[in-house]
Amino acid sequence: MAAQTIENYKVGAEVYHGDHALCSKKSVQLLQELGLPKGLLPLEGIEEFGYNRAAGFMWLLQKKKKEHTFKKIKQHVSYATEVTAFVEERKMKKITGVKTKELLLWLSVVEVFIDDPSSGKVTFKTGTGLSDSFPGSAFELEE
Repeated sequence: MAAQTIENYKVGAEVYHGDHALCSKKSVQLLQELGLPKGLLPLEGIEEFGYNRAAGFMWLLQKKKKEHTFKKIKQHVSYATEVTAFVEERKMKKITGVKTKELLLWLSVVEVFIDDPSSGKVTFKTGTGLSDSFPGSAFELEE
C-alpha cells in the first residue's frame, strides 16, 4: 500500500511508535478485540503500530522482514517490513505485506477470517483465490 494512503489513514488513528513491547501489546490487543487468534502476527521489532478505528484500518511497521513457521500446521509465512489490513470483527481483509509458502511459491495472503467461531477454524485466502482453513489453536502466542 502506498505510503501516501497510510498517511491518509493516520489522521485520527491511535498510533504507537518506538516502544517494541507496547506496539506488540497493542497489536495483540487488537487481534483479541476482533476475535482473531492472538498469535496471528508473530512480529518482532515492531517500530510502529496504528489503528484507525473509524476506517477499520491497521498497520504495523517493523525493522526488517520476518519469516515465521507456525509449527503446529507446518505453515511458512513471510511478513514484510510494512503490514496493512482493513479489519472488522473476525476478519482482516485487503491485507498487504503477508505471504504464505505453498509448495515452492510465495502467495500473497489477502484475507484472514473466522466464518464460524464455534468451528475454531481460521481461513486464509490468497490473491490467487486459493484458501485453506486451520485450527485457531495453531496461532496461539508462543512464549
